[in-house]
Amino acid sequence: MGILRTIIWILLTAVLVIFAMANWQVVTVTIWPGWEAETKLPLVILASFLIGSVPMWIALRTTRWSLKRRLDASERQAADLRALANRPVEVTPATTPVNDIPPAPTDLFPSDKP
Repeated sequence: MGILRTIIWILLTAVLVIFAMANWQVVTVTIWPGWEAETKLPLVILASFLIGSVPMWIALRTTRWSLKRRLDASERQAADLRALANRPVEVTPATTPVNDIPPAPTDLFPSDKP
């Protein structure tokens, strides 16, 4: 997969270099009325691309930051639930100990006495 990515980047770079060499002309850019700059056309295109990329880059970073915060909160909650589920269970003694059971009556009916 890495070799494919490298080949694509090399082809893209070659296309951009050929485009820049074919359009290497001096252009006049009017920044404000009365303020003009003379520069090469590929530099104007590159600057325009970079300026246009800034808002999307900021949107990407804020989205990733927000999602990372939500994921961290979910992971903390899952760890808390996991710790709660894995805690040892305390065994409590029965409410009536076995020794406190009253003895069985020997006389079931008082009329059965001799």
